[in-house]
Amino acid sequence: VQLQASGGGLVQSGGSLRLSCAASGSGFRINAMNWYRQAPGKERELVAGLRGSSIEYAESAKGRFTISRDNAKNSVFLQMNSLKQEDTAVYYCVADVTYLLREYRSGLFWGQGTQVTVSS
Repeated sequence: VQLQASGGGLVQSGGSLRLSCAASGSGFRINAMNWYRQAPGKERELVAGLRGSSIEYAESAKGRFTISRDNAKNSVFLQMNSLKQEDTAVYYCVADVTYLLREYRSGLFWGQGTQVTVSS
């Protein structure tokens, strides 16, 4: 399973960005998709997660970010509005996947990360 994230960039404070992440491969089922971020000098944190119809957001993301999913395209999106400088980080999509490799297995797969930079 490979994850390809895109949509990062440089935006002014108060602006918006939409991150996308597409999973590719064969013989897998996505159980959950999440967005994490890691800012310089800080620990990686969960920003938003989507498992079935259950959604969770970090407190810092509530009211500003929206996670959504296109099951047909094995894709997840993160709409980020009212961006702040403290949102500057590398954003990673992470998929909780069940896949068939001689037997059914589950694991986490990480995308390569996309940089989001919010300027003042």
